Amino acid sequence: ATDPVIHKIVPTLVKEMGQAYPELVRGEQMIEETVRLEEQRFLKTLSRGLVILDEATASLKEGDMLEGVTAFKLYDTYGFPLDLTQDALRTRGINVDLSGFEDAMARQRAEARKSWAGSGEASEDKVWFAVADQVGPTEFLGYETETAEGAVTALVKGGAVVEELKAGDEGYVVLNQTPFYGESGGQVGDTGTLTGEGIAATVLDTVKNSGVFGHKVKVTEGTIKVGTPLALIVDHERRSAIRANHSATHLLHEALRLVLGDHVAQKGSLVSADRLRFDFVDTKPITPQELAQVEEIANDIVLQNSPVETRLMGVEEAKESGARALFGEKYGDEVRVVSMGDPTGNAVGWSVELCGGTHVRRTGDIGLITVLGDSGVAAGVRRIEALTAKGARHHARANTNIVASAADVLHVGAHEVVSRIEALQENLKKAERSLRDANKKLALGGGGSAPASADETVNGVTYVGRAVEGISAKDVKGLVDAEKKRIGSGVVTVVLKGEDGRGTVAVGVTDDLTGKYSAGDLIKLATAALGGQGGGGRPDMAQGGGPDGARGAEAIAAVRGAL
Repeated sequence: ATDPVIHKIVPTLVKEMGQAYPELVRGEQMIEETVRLEEQRFLKTLSRGLVILDEATASLKEGDMLEGVTAFKLYDTYGFPLDLTQDALRTRGINVDLSGFEDAMARQRAEARKSWAGSGEASEDKVWFAVADQVGPTEFLGYETETAEGAVTALVKGGAVVEELKAGDEGYVVLNQTPFYGESGGQVGDTGTLTGEGIAATVLDTVKNSGVFGHKVKVTEGTIKVGTPLALIVDHERRSAIRANHSATHLLHEALRLVLGDHVAQKGSLVSADRLRFDFVDTKPITPQELAQVEEIANDIVLQNSPVETRLMGVEEAKESGARALFGEKYGDEVRVVSMGDPTGNAVGWSVELCGGTHVRRTGDIGLITVLGDSGVAAGVRRIEALTAKGARHHARANTNIVASAADVLHVGAHEVVSRIEALQENLKKAERSLRDANKKLALGGGGSAPASADETVNGVTYVGRAVEGISAKDVKGLVDAEKKRIGSGVVTVVLKGEDGRGTVAVGVTDDLTGKYSAGDLIKLATAALGGQGGGGRPDMAQGGGPDGARGAEAIAAVRGAL
């Protein structure tokens, strides 16, 4: 089959099982489209893989064996499953070296493990497990405050627990409590400072592993030891920007569901100080109109300036209340439920999600949400990126400046910039067409009749060879046709040296001579002279090219020599 068919059974599946699984009814259209696209992708993989398999086994005959490493390359590089390789070759009586396939698979896995272990992640994970066993989880104070005092409980450097960090050292400081948010749930870790008596350190990042918050620091003064009391101060401006971006992510999630449908579900996110990105389930790009609608809905809730409420609830109670949970995420017995947007007001959306991140106090604190665009990141997964607060304002100002500069250069008002550019583009196209026409006339000798000295007689055959510049590659065949028509009987070669230095060549043979000469054979000689290979077409017309357009005379001579 060349067209997807499996998706056609989805309506029957929903009809049979929709009562037991209501989510099937809600997501029927999305499920059917996803299945269709998946089968479509697999059919492309199958088609491509069969061609590659045929090439790889062209020299094999019945009773031979395909090397395991080749079968693995088909699987690993082109996504062609082993069982399909076996099925395709079974009809030809060819076996697959399964032992060799498994060996190649084992080598790849070993390399992957070696690469992962060499990255330092393995030792990092081990040390955090050890620290967690030794000192227990860190108490997080960051929902209520951005400053606190804490005592050092452990120090880590180079993937190992150490006794101290001295001035100039980089490492991780673990404390009994902290206001610093550790990277998790898509939200980046906090930065700031740690200070004590004769001690100063810059917090470059904060990570969270096994319930332990590790403050990645650069010690600038003194020595930090276990038990040292420290004052902890989070970078307020950066934290505020992160909070705005995280809350905006929730609003955009709800707005996407309202515009695109209930099938939209979060697949990942990144919340940093300078921007946010949100990955979600959908199969097709968002239209500019839909994107504008999503942005408008989210900003309506920002302008509402309603309180952002946070409650601690049991996980099942939270889900029953309608709080949205991230599919596949593991939650503890107690969860934080973040609510924003006034359902009784004029806002279109209402967001309630399970979330452990930091958020603004009121939706108005977000300031402004500007959606930058939409892109595809994986099969059935889209991504939008956005700015908030200062970032959104700076972006708007930059765009305003660009439009103002363009208006100044074009000597029109800002509202006329687009129409003026469109007019200039149309004028440019007309000028380019006129230039191409003039160059074609010039290439033909000024007006369509070439001087007699351009024609040669080779072995009783009229031969025309021309090296031209200033026309487009797609016009080369047209010149050959014009010359064939002019001479009536003969062979024509036209070589174009492009602006990039590459050569395009076309060879034409009039119909009365195709029994004696083939343009398909002659073109190979011409492209070889230009440093290229091959070329192809019909017996009366063929085209090719090569990297060295300056060797046009050699290409013309190569065809002449074949006559």
